[in-house]
Amino acid sequence: MFEAAELGHKISKAEYKTRAPLLREALLEAQYELKEQARFPVVILINGVDGAGKGETVNLLNEWMDPRLIDTHAFAEAGAEEALHPPMWRYWRALPAKGRIGILFGSWYTDPIHRQVAGKGDAARLNSQLDALVRFETMLAEEGVLLLKCWFHLSKQAQKQRLSELEQDPRTRWRVGERDWANLKQYGRFRAVAEQVLMRTSTGAAPWVVVDGEDERYRSLTVGQLLLDALRQRLAQALPSHALCAPLRPPLDGVRVLDRLQLLQPMSKADYGHELETLQGRLNALSRHPKLRERAVVLVFEGNDAAGKGGAIRRVTAALDARHYRVHPIAAPSEDELAQPYLWRFWRRLPKRGKFALFDRSWYGRVLVERVEGYAAEADWLRAYAEINDFEQQLHEAGTLVLKFWLAIDADEQLKRFQAREQTGFKRFKITPDDWRNREKWPQYAEAVHDMVERTSTPHAPWILVEANNKYYARIKVLRSICSAMEAQLG
Repeated sequence: MFEAAELGHKISKAEYKTRAPLLREALLEAQYELKEQARFPVVILINGVDGAGKGETVNLLNEWMDPRLIDTHAFAEAGAEEALHPPMWRYWRALPAKGRIGILFGSWYTDPIHRQVAGKGDAARLNSQLDALVRFETMLAEEGVLLLKCWFHLSKQAQKQRLSELEQDPRTRWRVGERDWANLKQYGRFRAVAEQVLMRTSTGAAPWVVVDGEDERYRSLTVGQLLLDALRQRLAQALPSHALCAPLRPPLDGVRVLDRLQLLQPMSKADYGHELETLQGRLNALSRHPKLRERAVVLVFEGNDAAGKGGAIRRVTAALDARHYRVHPIAAPSEDELAQPYLWRFWRRLPKRGKFALFDRSWYGRVLVERVEGYAAEADWLRAYAEINDFEQQLHEAGTLVLKFWLAIDADEQLKRFQAREQTGFKRFKITPDDWRNREKWPQYAEAVHDMVERTSTPHAPWILVEANNKYYARIKVLRSICSAMEAQLG
């Protein structure tokens, strides 16, 4: 894959002086059109061998275009704050909004490649990581992101010469260190691993472009023209039409997962009080367990309107130190959130190790309310099942305990609670016209919940179905489930 970049591509000074100003002008014009349309973001990955001109290219793009509309991020080894989160957390936070360009100097490929070169990984783990990255990039493409992946290449001899030139010049000597020379000694292994990575992750949605880094003028025009062509092509396209999808089929006998639940479970107020005190004490002790410093806890609360999510959340937080948890009530996305891929706003709310995050509604809105109300196209909510499973798999692999609760009540119980809220002054704020309107779509929501549970209940993040007609029973089941899961994880 790298042979074509070793053909000695060159651009003369005269040709560069003719082409560069025209390219710069066209890039700036396309950048402003991108800002004006604000239909999609652009992400440019800058990876490759040391000394191949990656830094100079990043600087040049910021010089040729308006840097106020460019978000440039240089990724080194994960810092203390980043190490407390799943590995992809820092990259999600760096994604640009629609209408902007994000340049990622070093990217999600850097760590897998360097670990493999250093002998700290195995082939199976690397392939698993690469498969996950392909799915991630496919998701970005589906979300409308224009992703350009540039790999800057040099032959070993050219890299050695480049490092020597940089080291001999007092103005650039600081850019070459012992690590660069050590990496040169590993050139053969680095090249082999890099070629394997590029071949496996160059896809139709996000192909790699190998850039010959030996000639500065050739390199600069190549990257600039690549960006310009991609921008012009995307800006000229109409809004994408969504593909037709094979419909999900309901069970032939009409029986869904929630139909098997006995929604009214017995529990007296006296028993509830005793159990509540015991379980909250148990949870408080678990929240201070030394091993929790290496883990995070994510609790997801979904359910029918008026099913008691808020009450269950309050009984959980009452057992925790307020410094160690955050409750995230999820409503319709803001304008800033709509300018990003769907899961972006949830990645930003993930807890660090040792902390809890409680989501009052969550990323499942895409396959529930957005599906039923038509806010998401069928193709978008259908692919969301796999994207959510990937998201939760990453949390699990990073040591996060993910517990998902569906609080279920029947239609009669919901009606009673709606009417009680309307008649009680301090509860009236809880009932809205949307609640009554959603109730009219009970069958559609029931079908969506069935598909959600069936397609996203996994061994590492199973759905816990809570029979919630009796609020006392539901709260106790939630607390008991959390305690049992934490004890299993923490030992």
